[in-house]
Amino acid sequence: MPSKNDVLTVSPALASYTESKLMGEVWKRPDLSPRDRSIVTVAALISRQQTAEMPFYFRLALDNGLKPRELSEIIFHLAFYSGWPNAMAAVPIAKDIFVERKIRIDELPAISPALLPIEPTAERARAARVEQDVGPVSPGLVQYTGALLFHDLWLRPDLAPRDRSLVTVSALIAAGQSAQISFHLNKAMDNGLTQSQVSEMLTHLAFYAGWPNAMSAVPIVKAVFEGRSP
Repeated sequence: MPSKNDVLTVSPALASYTESKLMGEVWKRPDLSPRDRSIVTVAALISRQQTAEMPFYFRLALDNGLKPRELSEIIFHLAFYSGWPNAMAAVPIAKDIFVERKIRIDELPAISPALLPIEPTAERARAARVEQDVGPVSPGLVQYTGALLFHDLWLRPDLAPRDRSLVTVSALIAAGQSAQISFHLNKAMDNGLTQSQVSEMLTHLAFYAGWPNAMSAVPIVKAVFEGRSP
């Protein structure tokens, strides 16, 4: 990450707004905790493969209470939702920080932990939709969506379902993957993410993924809010 002096030599306004508006104001807004803001930021950086910023924000995430095993699991999760190359690009940066902080491999998630229980009714409905929509086009995609994502990845215990959803929705918005937002945002709110937290996530992502990506997600988020209203 460029130093403040580096930024000053290129854009004094950017240096000033980074300190006063982004770190001094956005990060202090109350509707997302610093830990949640770190999760959103890490997800955005990995999904966009913005490696220059990762060392600073990975350290900040750990300082804000994210556990090493949770950061490890976020990187693994995003291999599926942002692609293997994006996850792999984060590995050497996280490795250096883990070495620096003397984080041992036995503090990281197991390869095959005991999985959380699955919710059978919701899973049957999801599987039926995927089979109907995707099965005629790509049976292999249907197979791995069930076996690897929803019967494995989403049930791993070292990242809470609510936080896993926060990672997923943040990454989708940051990458402009609007078609997937509605399903995963509903899942996120079922997993405990509140409307005010979703609203603040959008505000935060405007700074880390750009206004167009945040604005493009607004109609989808609005429709989900309205669809969940009593």
